[in-house]
Amino acid sequence: MVPNVNATPVLGRRGLYWQSGVCLVLLLGAGWLVRRHWPAVAHGVVRLAVADHGWLLVAAGAAVGTWASSALAQQGAVARRLPVGRLVATQFAASAANHVLPAGLGAGAVNLRFLMRCGLPAGRGASALAVKAAAGAVVRLALVAVLAPACPGLLRIPHLSMAALLAGTAAAALVGVLLRVRVWPRCRGAVAAVTADIRALHARPVRAAALWGGSLAFAGLHAVVLIAVTRAVGLPLAPARVALLYLAASGAAALLPTPGGLGSLDAALALALTASGTTAAAAASAVLGYRLLTVWLPLLPGLLVLGLLIRRRAL
Repeated sequence: MVPNVNATPVLGRRGLYWQSGVCLVLLLGAGWLVRRHWPAVAHGVVRLAVADHGWLLVAAGAAVGTWASSALAQQGAVARRLPVGRLVATQFAASAANHVLPAGLGAGAVNLRFLMRCGLPAGRGASALAVKAAAGAVVRLALVAVLAPACPGLLRIPHLSMAALLAGTAAAALVGVLLRVRVWPRCRGAVAAVTADIRALHARPVRAAALWGGSLAFAGLHAVVLIAVTRAVGLPLAPARVALLYLAASGAAALLPTPGGLGSLDAALALALTASGTTAAAAASAVLGYRLLTVWLPLLPGLLVLGLLIRRRAL
């Protein structure tokens, strides 16, 4: 059989067209998001322009640190050593993709593709992502348990009638039975794989320290961003109260599958801040500042990095 000498150039051109198309779609998506929410972005910029720039720099530094801490946690969830530069760049790109696709699908897809490019099978990569997510959830619950006694009365359990409690208990029992009968048999293998990975990682103290330390730093730095922004706009709230409000609001927003918590986290944060005695205008300014530093400013650079990683076949 005579080899087709033109096959390689054709495939190369097709790959170039596909990668260019992906980059164009990403840029158009970023432009659509910015245009759709431009009034909020513009209002936040104007309000924050007269804020304390020193505190805003602290918030910006903490926002940058979230990508490094996410990379540290991801490395802790994987036994093999990952390339540091590409790992951090992937976390930056994943944070941008997470604001385009709903319920963390963007970040999960980017990280899974990166781990597969690093030589992990798809199942092992998905298990590593599950380990990282589980560690993050445990860390957030632990922080809430530590901060709640220090801020008594901040988190109030709503009063529910006996009928509502009985209905909720029945619904929870029904969901539990459905999960046990339908979901658990299919997920048993995945749960066993994640459990085995957790045991293997904790047999290596360095990996366990990276996993839990990165997860703790990620949640803590996001809280620091909001704390610094509230200081910048002059909100008289104690740092522990702001951190607890952020953890509670982000946990509630996670129940709604919006891209990056857009809308749900904003509403939850604003509601939490106003419920603590902050005026609506000041709460809106703090939420806009937090979103500006964690979403809008890094969005376009993050999508550009994502396109570059795809073009260089790092993803």
